[in-house]
Order: sequence, then structure tokens, then C-alpha cells
Amino acid sequence: MEKGELADIDRDVMEAISNNSILSENIQEVMDDTLTTGQRVADKVASFGGSWAFILSFFSFLVLWIIVNLYILNTRPFDPYPFILLNLILSCLAAIQAPIIMMSQNRLEQKDRQRAEHDYKINLKAELEIQLLSEKIDHLLVHQSKKLLEIQEVQTDYLDDLMREVKNLRK
Repeated sequence: MEKGELADIDRDVMEAISNNSILSENIQEVMDDTLTTGQRVADKVASFGGSWAFILSFFSFLVLWIIVNLYILNTRPFDPYPFILLNLILSCLAAIQAPIIMMSQNRLEQKDRQRAEHDYKINLKAELEIQLLSEKIDHLLVHQSKKLLEIQEVQTDYLDDLMREVKNLRK
């Protein structure tokens, strides 16, 4: 950006001030409407993968797997003791779940940037509006002071005239 050139954000704020429009809006709805199916799935997987429901259900699955293979199918377990099949399933789950969670985290980071940019716009507009109001109040005070001085001068002239009249009447 060249020196003296306004950024897009600043331009949006200046346009909102000149049009007397409102910048605050619920950007969450706009962000949610633009999600692709893959992004929605990634958010749901990340939401479930980081919950106590997932941890407890997965722990139950592991315990059930071990119990079935060690005690129930003791004579012919489908995954004997070092549980190689279980390790393969866990590795595949981690290999799939990690990138999906990272995609969701990247989207959340993008959402946070958009929210921060939106908050910056609102704060900048509020700051500029407050500055404009302060300037208007200063202008009104100066104008009011001038008016009061003019009134005072007129009153002083009237008092001078009255004093002259009183002096003339005394003579």
C-alpha cells in the first residue's frame, strides 16, 4: 500500500460514516452460510473429537475390544494379544482425524481474523464518530461563547446608556 493510500478497511469505515450507515452486523450468520459441506463435516468431526462424549465412548470401545479378544474369544480371538488390528485402527483414526481437526482449526482462525477485522471497523468508526461529535461540541461552545459575548456587549451598552440617563436625570 502506498503512503497516504487508505486501506480497504479504512475505506469501508469512511464510506459508512459518509453514508451514515451502520457497520455492526451479525457476521456469524454470513460466515456460516458460506460453509462448504466439507467444512461443515470438519467442524462436526472436530467438535465431536474434542468432546468428553468421544473420549468416553472411545475408551469404552477400547475396553470392549480388549475384553472381547482376551476373555470372550479366548480360544480364537480375531485380534490376539498385542492387538495389531486395534493399533492399525487407532493409527488410521489418528491419520484421518488430525488433518480434519486442523482444517477446522484453520477455519476457526479465519473466522477469528474476520471477527477481529469487523471489530476493528466498528471501533474505528466509533472513534471517528466520537471525534466528530467532540468537534461539533467544541464548535457549539465557541459559537455560544461568541453569542454570549455579543449579548454581554449589548447589555453593557444598555447599562452605559442607563448610567448616562441616570446622570442626566441627577443634573
